[in-house]
Amino acid sequence: MTKSQIADITWKDSGVPVAARFDDPYFSLEDGLAETRHVFLVGNHLPARFVPGFHVAELGFGTGLNMLATFLAWRAEGAPANVRYTSFEAFPMTAQDIAKALDTFPEAKTVSAPFLSAWAEGARRFDLDGFSVAVVEGDARQTLTNWQGRADAWFLDGFSPAKNPELWGEELMKQVGAHTAPGGTFATYTAAGFVRRALYAAGFDVERTPGFGRKRHMSRGTLRD
Repeated sequence: MTKSQIADITWKDSGVPVAARFDDPYFSLEDGLAETRHVFLVGNHLPARFVPGFHVAELGFGTGLNMLATFLAWRAEGAPANVRYTSFEAFPMTAQDIAKALDTFPEAKTVSAPFLSAWAEGARRFDLDGFSVAVVEGDARQTLTNWQGRADAWFLDGFSPAKNPELWGEELMKQVGAHTAPGGTFATYTAAGFVRRALYAAGFDVERTPGFGRKRHMSRGTLRD
């Protein structure tokens, strides 16, 4: 796997992009932005926890929708200084495909121009009005191990564990735990038993909570002391 592998996308009539490699949509067929807010923001008790220097990390950047939803929440919270967002992505989408996907979400699309411009130029580090974003390309099983940061909140948003088990394995979840600040949290749309067990083994207290839309359950947790 190399950094240059671009996501192979097919499209549903509704405008939802599907990763051909994993045969899985990038976001909910019902409302991807609402799903992001329910799972990743509420699941991590955001935006209330935003303070200067807060760090969000993510497995699976995809269309950047989670990032843009976080940016909107950060801005609505008063834009605390030095908030950072780091995402790990093995198969980056093209700027053209991202722009097409974001057409489905006018609220996110209205603030996406600086991101899309930077992305089209090949930038994987950029600043949105003081909200710092870094996207680390490559296999997270290697790149996260080498990362020097620690996140206050994790968005675990790889493709379905049944179709992309590599991004949910025990060793990678152990690295998530090792790269979490004291009192840090995670949230994910999946409630798969092996994922919850791996996160518990990685040091998190894990709870299953109501999922979004037709998904009965999701998972969230807090790093144990």
